[in-house]
Amino acid sequence: MDTEKINFLKTYLSLYISHQQVMADKQKPDSQYVVLDVRNAPAQIKKDQIKGAVALAAKDLPDHLNELDKSKTYVVYDWTAGTTLGKVALLTLLSNGFKAYELSCALEGWKGMSLPVEPVA
Repeated sequence: MDTEKINFLKTYLSLYISHQQVMADKQKPDSQYVVLDVRNAPAQIKKDQIKGAVALAAKDLPDHLNELDKSKTYVVYDWTAGTTLGKVALLTLLSNGFKAYELSCALEGWKGMSLPVEPVA
């Protein structure tokens, strides 16, 4: 058994949260998750976002950490799972003492499962 690879994969997978977990939590009146849209694009390019998400571009996140609630758990997402903005935002949050995850399969997966989205204001 390759223990080193197994441990790496366990750590890697622990950085992600599933759509189902986020949706189940959003149904609660005292939701612990705050969903952050960390795409670095203007609204006219983004067009839509996960319903109830807060837009905070990954490039601007370090300048707004003092506005975030450390009692919440942040779920960041980017365009697709293969892009890096979600990972950059996750690293920023975790490095500054926040509880955070990256949304598995990103916005592309969320929309692929026909989960709620809304127009970007």
